[in-house]
Formats: sequence, structure tokens, C-alpha cells
Amino acid sequence: MTENPLKNREIIFEFFPLGAYVKVTAMDVETLTEVSVQGAKGATKEYLQSNAMKRLAYVLRKKGIVE
Repeated sequence: MTENPLKNREIIFEFFPLGAYVKVTAMDVETLTEVSVQGAKGATKEYLQSNAMKRLAYVLRKKGIVE
């Protein structure tokens, strides 16, 4: 398994309940890059946070900020 590219970065998470869904926003403090994902309201916080981290890592890779 690959090492987490966001391991030593400060990430801020926000959770917004929207009806049957929860919108999770993750922001990299250093670059101010922000992404959002949605998940089922019944999903665990860890699951939703993990999905947001994966998307943030993807975006930071695309921008060439992390490997």
C-alpha cells in the first residue's frame, strides 16, 4: 500500500448535514486547496473523512503539490 501523501499536512474538515446526505469539505491549510464530497447521513465520520482526504490527495497530485 502507498504511503499517505497528506501525512504531514494540516487538513481542516467541515461536516454539513443536508437532508439525507452529509457534505464534507476538506481544506489543506498550506495551499488553501479545498474539496467537497457527499455521503449518506448514516455513514461514519471516519468513512466520510477518508473519502474527503482521498479526493484532496487526488487534487493536490493533479496540481503537482504532492506525489
